[in-house]
Amino acid sequence: KLKADTLKIIYIDLDGVIADFITAIENHPLRNQAPYDIHPDTIPNIFLNLGTIPGAFDAVNTLLDDNRFEIYFLSTAPWNNTSAWTDKRIWLENLFGNKINRRLILTHRKDLLKGDVLIDDRPNNGAEHFQGKILEFASTEFPDWGSILKELEQE
Repeated sequence: KLKADTLKIIYIDLDGVIADFITAIENHPLRNQAPYDIHPDTIPNIFLNLGTIPGAFDAVNTLLDDNRFEIYFLSTAPWNNTSAWTDKRIWLENLFGNKINRRLILTHRKDLLKGDVLIDDRPNNGAEHFQGKILEFASTEFPDWGSILKELEQE
């Protein structure tokens, strides 16, 4: 196993990268009712039962089992939906079990974290100023998890 100081630190965003938040919003019965029609991320417990992005479960497990990487999950939770903060942690643990113990970071300033790679689908909440390499998930260059894994294999 590699020494801790040689591991590459990889941050993985949740919504739109692992968690299928868009489908959950589109299918939620409260989606068209105020105030959720304007702020769907404030629907109570919306983050608790999300589906996964195709390929995400297997890809993330591959990364978690790779001794070259130290994996952290990085997400922004809506300030006005306090259940989201707990729901994201429970969702992640239900999906990956104890492998993710103490690996979730919730922040509105992703640029403050030190690391080698950030996998994110949007340049928001400081992601656009992350000091390491940014792999923009669902972009032309990285359209899916297969392309992300291929890129990380070269790290």
